[in-house]
Amino acid sequence: MESWKAIAKTKQEALRAAIPSEWIIPAHLVPPQHQADVTSFPRQSGWFTGRELEILSTPAPRILAHLETGSWTSEEVTRVFCKAAAAAHQLTNCLSEIFFDEAIARAKQMDENLQKTGKPIGPLHGLPISLKDNFNIIGKDSTVGFTSLVNDPATYNSTLTDLLLEAGAVLYVKTNVPTAMMIAETVNNVFGRTVNPLNRKLTSGGSSGGESALIAFGGSRIGVGTDIGGSLRIPAACTGIFTLRPSFGRFPNMQTRSGLAGQEAVNSVNGPMASTLEEITLYSKIIIDQQPWTKDPKCLPIPWRPAEPKHRLKLAVLWSDGIVTPTPPVTRALKETVEKLRQAGHKVIDWEPTGHKEMRSLLQRKFVADGGKSVRGLLSPTGEPFRDEMKDYAQATELGVHEMWQIHLERNNLQKDYLQRWNDNEIDGLLCPTTPYSSVEHGKFAYVGYTGVFNILDYSAVSFPCGVKASKGLDASYQSHKALSDVDSQIQKNYNASAVDGMPVSLQLVARRLEEEKVLMMTGVVLRALQGNLKPKL
Repeated sequence: MESWKAIAKTKQEALRAAIPSEWIIPAHLVPPQHQADVTSFPRQSGWFTGRELEILSTPAPRILAHLETGSWTSEEVTRVFCKAAAAAHQLTNCLSEIFFDEAIARAKQMDENLQKTGKPIGPLHGLPISLKDNFNIIGKDSTVGFTSLVNDPATYNSTLTDLLLEAGAVLYVKTNVPTAMMIAETVNNVFGRTVNPLNRKLTSGGSSGGESALIAFGGSRIGVGTDIGGSLRIPAACTGIFTLRPSFGRFPNMQTRSGLAGQEAVNSVNGPMASTLEEITLYSKIIIDQQPWTKDPKCLPIPWRPAEPKHRLKLAVLWSDGIVTPTPPVTRALKETVEKLRQAGHKVIDWEPTGHKEMRSLLQRKFVADGGKSVRGLLSPTGEPFRDEMKDYAQATELGVHEMWQIHLERNNLQKDYLQRWNDNEIDGLLCPTTPYSSVEHGKFAYVGYTGVFNILDYSAVSFPCGVKASKGLDASYQSHKALSDVDSQIQKNYNASAVDGMPVSLQLVARRLEEEKVLMMTGVVLRALQGNLKPKL
């Protein structure tokens, strides 16, 4: 039996070999290892032409407009994003599969079809879209970070893959994830660690951290990730981009690969990641307009419901979940955001973290309810060890059916109580941290409670950069901090204001279940308040 280390080495070499020689960064242009921020590379290296930079910086709706009229070709656009993705991978280790040749061939087909018919294939005609590793594409691996799944190419597409292709998208890369997609940092024994292009000493988050790194670098306009405890929102927050965590049933999740296959006590969902809210909304409407409920039996037949902007929102603010105090940059960002919202005429009330401790406990118990059997079963064929980050799975005890049923009853009661409190307060949404961090050094991401509770509740949520950046001058460690828990104590002890200096801070805006359109609308309203359009229309 080939050792897991040998399998990983061969896979990494094959991935590197899939980058054409003309897209290998010349040695004299490669940023030195000590250069933390590599997001400036495309603009400052001289390796990208002005035309290429124009395409990379154009939001997806405008790219699509160019593609639809034929003023830009899909082949040109696809080649540019393939080159940028190749650069992103060389500088951040963000990819897990590369299929540039197939993408360019498809792009040429898109162009030929447009020339012949005068009509685009679909609403995503010719647009490159990146996918997280667990979306199956026929003929490609979906390793989800396990060496035993290397060279085990998919024999069918995920439902979302088919929907994207039917809409005219061009698929060109898949992106790296942590082992089993169950670590809040993107690191595994197959590909190693993905780093944050804004600061390579910091994590890009997880489990959709390959996607967040690729998008933050500029190698994709729209990517798709998944979320079972924060796996969209955490990496989006670590890299200062946007994402939507939808409720289960809005977007198709059928036939994707999972590290905990069959675990449905907490449903995994997928959603878009992008540099702008506009792109998140565009993608969401296009996917729902494809009527995914006709392809995925678990999708709900809810068409897109445009939400009219509400000029006076009533929001609740969660300053702390009672378990972990947000680090100083996040607390400052929350304070400044609330102040601007109030100045803009919105009502903001305080929100107590009632039920949050119980929901966090539920989430932890559900993920290891099989006693770690799923993960162990995928590690054992190659003798691959548990990573230290997954010690909870290595040490877990399997729960019985009756115990799981009791957990479900507990969950149902918590969901009912939370909804009742929401309704009693007549709030539109809830504003809170996405994570306790702006980002954090590798190996130090220790808490997913701020995202995970909304997986238990199955609420719609957007993580968005709020315009605040961490500052070592403004965000010194708390003095005489009274820890809320052991994990809080550790997080505050590890906090390093210098390490995160200059990093964007993201917040989370939450709506009730199945209110995707509303939470996207509200995020737009909040952003307008933050940008200084302070007076709402009457």
